Amino acid sequence: MTRRSITLFAGLVSVMVGGPATDRAAAAVAIDICHGYGCAFRSRLDLGAGEDRKFASILSAGRASPEAERKAIAKAVSYFEKRAQQVTGVRDQPRSEFGASKIRGQMDCVDESSNTDALLRYLARRGLLRHHKVEARDSRGFLLDGRYPHWTAVIRAPDGVKWVVDSWYAPMGGAPDIIRLGDWKSRGVLESGALN
Repeated sequence: MTRRSITLFAGLVSVMVGGPATDRAAAAVAIDICHGYGCAFRSRLDLGAGEDRKFASILSAGRASPEAERKAIAKAVSYFEKRAQQVTGVRDQPRSEFGASKIRGQMDCVDESSNTDALLRYLARRGLLRHHKVEARDSRGFLLDGRYPHWTAVIRAPDGVKWVVDSWYAPMGGAPDIIRLGDWKSRGVLESGALN
């Protein structure tokens, strides 16, 4: 068999099984959805080409400015949480209820921030975030300061300002709080922010 015959045969097999392996890998991404408090449980959410298109459509509204992108990110988080609900089978309530640990589908701030961070990193890998970089998750409060510990996902704007994307306050599928990290750090766990 000649080299050209082998190349043609490999191309034919590739078409028959749905394209090159790299194309198939790019079409589907699995994200673990944390729930049960502290990521006690993980449910797999597969994001395929349909979600790629949906997120691209949502984020296209954010191309004009960092402010517009933050509003688009809020919509992307809302959509993502609705998809997460489909795999957990439970619509998470806003905030955490004490005593709800180890209940499938219920989420504390560790779960929420982990899930939002995973989404933001997925969007960044897809090249859908033009005005923000994903930063490490951050926290506030440590009981001794009179505040309950609370975690959030974080993004950084081109001017260096860090913003939190905190979906813990809203019911599953609701708009997350997106406020400056500095403002968020000074709040207590009972204070919700506002989208800026």
